[in-house]
Amino acid sequence: MDVINILINSLELILIGYFGFASIYVFIFSVAGLFSARKRSEILHKQRRFAVLIPGYKEDNVIVDVAKKALDQNYPEDLYEVIIIADSFQESTLSTLAELPIRVVEVSFEKSTKSKALNKAMSIIGDAYDVALILDADNIMENHFIEKINQAFNQGYKVVQGHRIAKNTNTSFAILDAISEEVNNHIFRKGHRVLGFSSALIGSGMAFDYHFFKKTMARVNAVGGFDKELELKLLKNRIKIEYLNEALVLDEKVQKSAVFANQRKRWLSAQFIYFGRYFFPGLKELFVKGNIDFFDKVYQMVSPPRVLLLGLVSMIALTYFVLDIFFGIESFLVSPKLWYLSFALTIIAFAMAIPKKFYTTRTLLAVLTLPRAFFLMFLSLFKLKGANKKFIHTQHGTVNSQ
Repeated sequence: MDVINILINSLELILIGYFGFASIYVFIFSVAGLFSARKRSEILHKQRRFAVLIPGYKEDNVIVDVAKKALDQNYPEDLYEVIIIADSFQESTLSTLAELPIRVVEVSFEKSTKSKALNKAMSIIGDAYDVALILDADNIMENHFIEKINQAFNQGYKVVQGHRIAKNTNTSFAILDAISEEVNNHIFRKGHRVLGFSSALIGSGMAFDYHFFKKTMARVNAVGGFDKELELKLLKNRIKIEYLNEALVLDEKVQKSAVFANQRKRWLSAQFIYFGRYFFPGLKELFVKGNIDFFDKVYQMVSPPRVLLLGLVSMIALTYFVLDIFFGIESFLVSPKLWYLSFALTIIAFAMAIPKKFYTTRTLLAVLTLPRAFFLMFLSLFKLKGANKKFIHTQHGTVNSQ
């Protein structure tokens, strides 16, 4: 019996340590996100030449519209070029794209990845650019996006992340996905910058010094989560990542449960792989070189995703509450009050991070599907094997509401 008690107590300590710290972490950065980050003054007044790189794999449904809208920028036309990196597009799509004042780079791989497509395209288009601006095949920039990115480069930044917002909220899953991204924007981008940390990258709507990006990407060979590998390399070299909350990019949100499950499986797999790869280097960077920014990113690789954090903390807190009411568990090593506190911090953190525009009846109805989203993510934890060794394509294109 003593052995069982020791095991139970040990498990309790591990769980409250893991989830409790995660709750405190998101709470602190969520509070920070309520404030504005200090802005640098411009040190240059220069208009740079942009390569707007848009890789796409079988994105015939959306790519033509995206290409047309990418041309609509309040920035000198001769200083930015829209480059579609076409992997496995239909001939009819390629013919339509050829009629636009853009550049199309066709690529083909035995195993397609975003990093391969970007590296191949940059080897073809040459080096006559100052900035590489990366979009997904479903992204639409607001009219002043490039101008705002250029201003950040004039402030001395080499890496800038824009603010991705939802293009669509036509299904319950799309609403939840939109909210999830805004929570991450608030905590891991805006909140981090307010406290002096680097913003997290998100895979698109991001810009880099072109030559720096080309050189760095040549050493990135990720199948999935290339932005995570890139981010870790940047932070290890103490490259600060800026976040522009006012520079908006529309991004299509997940509309179906099957797509949600596939996407999250890919993200979770990449997250755990990079934690295993960088955990010990992260400790070395922290204690030997004082690189807190890098270690913070390594921690994020093992921190619970927001949906899982909310779901599991809620379930554990509820379980403790029921056991406390009916059986009394004060004799256990971990007080139920610690779980109630963790639950409260998580709820408050998310409430502060969610934009006011989402406090609607439609969101309330979408929340009813949250247990399903949690269940799908929880199941994904048991299906990660091999997920980061093959390309998992997220199909884009609006579907009917469900």
